Amino acid sequence: MVDIDRSDDVEWECRRDLAAVFRVLGRLGMNEQIANHNSVMLPGSDNLFLINPRGLHFAEVTASKLILCDLDGRVLKGRGELRKVAFQIHARIHQRHPQARCILHVHPQYLTALSMLDHGILELAHQNSITLYDRIAYDTMHNGPVLDGNEGQRIADVLGEKTILLMGNHGVTVVGGTIHEAFDELYMAERTCMYQMTAMNTGLPLRRLNDSLRDHYNGPWSNRFDSRQHLDAWRRILDREEPDYAE
Repeated sequence: MVDIDRSDDVEWECRRDLAAVFRVLGRLGMNEQIANHNSVMLPGSDNLFLINPRGLHFAEVTASKLILCDLDGRVLKGRGELRKVAFQIHARIHQRHPQARCILHVHPQYLTALSMLDHGILELAHQNSITLYDRIAYDTMHNGPVLDGNEGQRIADVLGEKTILLMGNHGVTVVGGTIHEAFDELYMAERTCMYQMTAMNTGLPLRRLNDSLRDHYNGPWSNRFDSRQHLDAWRRILDREEPDYAE
């Protein structure tokens, strides 16, 4: 394994963006202990990706602690181990969906709760759902931890051309063409699910929006929302409160 070279500005900025996302998701309680994982393909490469090493809490992740791996699972740069489950999910999706440059796999409270409900879907009941509704794939088959390539490939196939995979009895995986797009879409999906679950807890029926309002959009998230500006805002907060994320 090779130590991190900070002379590559493009890679280093990519590392800082992904490390910032880890810190924010940790603040929001979207991580499952030390078990969840997020990755991004190295800019300019179709075979190398950055991901968190096994054993780190999201609050501990820094730009330099991310490991660089290839799609065969070899750690090429950095120190630490590539978790087997992380490899099977991320490598298979990166291979099957080259447009999914960033993959965020987490267990946020509300989307995970929705994944545990029979026929649980994100309803067309909030203004955010207008865009989110047609971007979600639902996996209702849970086969336990993703420990082999066949299961990883099955998950990648279920995702299809969608950007959000609600994994039955498990959690959620969100993909995007950039780190900031995947982050912003995950953030909005979890918030929208929180509104829905809160409304459902009243026992009153949801007021569903007219189906004609659906956006039917599966293109780049940034064409609809200020995803780069959202991550930049969080980075300014982290620069003040947790500046070590960028080290």
